Amino acid sequence: MNPEERIKELVKILNDANYEYFVNDNPKITDQEYDKYLRELINLEEKYPEYALIDSPTKRVGGEVLDKFSKITHKIPMLSLGNVFNEDEVRDFDAKIRKAGINPEYVCELKIDGLSVSLIYEHGILKSGATRGDGVVGEDITHNVKTIKVIPLKLDRDIDIEVRGEIYMEKKTLEKLNREREQQGLPILQNVRNAAAGSVRQLDSKIAAKRNLNNFIYHLPNPLDYGITKHMDALKFMQDLGFKVNPNNRLVHSIDEVVDFINEWTEKRASLPYEIDGIVIKVNDINEQQELGFTAKYPKWATAYKFVASEVLTKLNDIIFTVGRTGKITPNAVLDPVLIMGSTIKRATLHNEDYVNNLDLMIGDIVSVHKAGDVIPEVSGAIKERRCGIEKPFKMISECPICGTKLIKKEGQVDYYCPNESCPARGIEALIHFASRDAMNIDGLGDEIIEDFFNERFLNDITDFYHLKEHEEDILTLEGFGKKSFENMLTAIENSKHNSLEKLLFGLGISGVGSKTAKLLASTYENIDNLMNASIEELLSIKDIGDILAKSIYDYFKANRDLIDKLKMLDINMNYLGVKKKVNEFITNKKFVMTGTISFMTRNEIKDLIEEYSGTFSESVSKNTDVVIVGEAPGSKYDKARELGITIWNEETFKGVVAKLKEGE
Repeated sequence: MNPEERIKELVKILNDANYEYFVNDNPKITDQEYDKYLRELINLEEKYPEYALIDSPTKRVGGEVLDKFSKITHKIPMLSLGNVFNEDEVRDFDAKIRKAGINPEYVCELKIDGLSVSLIYEHGILKSGATRGDGVVGEDITHNVKTIKVIPLKLDRDIDIEVRGEIYMEKKTLEKLNREREQQGLPILQNVRNAAAGSVRQLDSKIAAKRNLNNFIYHLPNPLDYGITKHMDALKFMQDLGFKVNPNNRLVHSIDEVVDFINEWTEKRASLPYEIDGIVIKVNDINEQQELGFTAKYPKWATAYKFVASEVLTKLNDIIFTVGRTGKITPNAVLDPVLIMGSTIKRATLHNEDYVNNLDLMIGDIVSVHKAGDVIPEVSGAIKERRCGIEKPFKMISECPICGTKLIKKEGQVDYYCPNESCPARGIEALIHFASRDAMNIDGLGDEIIEDFFNERFLNDITDFYHLKEHEEDILTLEGFGKKSFENMLTAIENSKHNSLEKLLFGLGISGVGSKTAKLLASTYENIDNLMNASIEELLSIKDIGDILAKSIYDYFKANRDLIDKLKMLDINMNYLGVKKKVNEFITNKKFVMTGTISFMTRNEIKDLIEEYSGTFSESVSKNTDVVIVGEAPGSKYDKARELGITIWNEETFKGVVAKLKEGE
């Protein structure tokens, strides 16, 4: 799909999602999916501004205003926040602020999972409550706001003021509400955000009153009008007026302290009586906020770190069986699509028959899914109390799902195998692996398309990818293929010829060679001929390569020289295109941690330098750390390094090391 078509598609997905989320209180995609699509759209619009659409969600905030409510125009727009998703992006946010010449203090706040609200008081009396709406015009929910006990109807001071915060529902309140709804035969509410949003949009305030909603206030839009120059002071000011302010807000003095706050509440979030979905980071000084200003959508002085979903619930629609390259049979869960840690998951491994039986999984179950090692999707259990009687028991197959050969199970093992060496599925698996993202990254050739091409005999081995153009007429007759998609596929295939050697090595499917080992081999030998001519003894001299792996690599190239020659004839790159690792006594094979800010290099530049010289860059200090690089305003890592007696390089020492590295080049 070309950039223009993808931008149109993303705009439709996000606008539809906004309507369902803000208008119908019925989200069709998860927050993680929405964030992923929005980030992709922002990147595409920056790269191809000529294709940006007038109704792009990047040009507006929030959703539509419901007609059943009257409208309130915000005197100061209610902007949403930009998002960051990992420590590097948090530090990039800090770097941009420092680049503007500001040395900031930050206020860290828990990001409450609820519905934003603006409250306006005249002479100390509550006059209106409004949702964010589209950021400029919101919905008048005053009648329901008045039912929330923590929101004062009258302040102790005769004051005109607008404050903003979050209406939310506590976990125990939602549990109680859902028990009552089940007894009444009503559908349960999915989560606390939906429950809170639906409650404040009730026309009958009696319903909202029964929902026991809560509220935290977190923003004063015009603090300078009250002589307030710090955000933390504004929070205290609003608390003194009688508003509920979160007690866990914290003023910090460095980005390391921000990261520490994030790590602390990542661990403690489950202990809270309410849900949080991240941490909000704000520059404390109001004048610095004004100096930094705003984009069309976000303030530049604040951002929201979003927690990644590490484990979620979804429906197990089916269990299907796949055949690996060795003939191993693996049961796989077919799931309702769900986002976990930034990836949309539709299938997850179930490993083997014993694994499924031990979990007592049934088709139709609501199951818990996580990423094993933060990488591989895995089902960790069934929510048995959600069963309704229509679920189907799991049954292990006895014949290969591809060739029909009777399966075997070796004594003492848990896995079943197809003993047929010529089973077509083994070839399909190898083809899928070759085209996958971490291998040759041939975009547009998913598992199902490769299976179709295999069954149509367009693909028999990996060299056939580079002859698919010869089957154009037949491929264009297949469902889902048009001229444009076919051309995009050919472009992706042609681009794959120019990959660095490690992509090819991983794609070849050499037993024991994962993506990390492939890169190690490519950077060590630099071209495939050097690798093919390496002896087992030479391979064993490489760190992390043992006897079994060395023999596997050696045997593969001994048996597959003809295949490599064919790939060479197709003009596929056989050389390593990355930076060759360098060796230096100060860095090589040592583990580094950085804390604080180094004036002459960015964090990423330091990380790249260390890795260039075969060192390791880590985020946390441990007894295995060799050196801690300490810059301006260090955090707790510095204290821990001193406690453990770890070598510390200050900026002057590190600058000297860098100078020596440059002298040796």
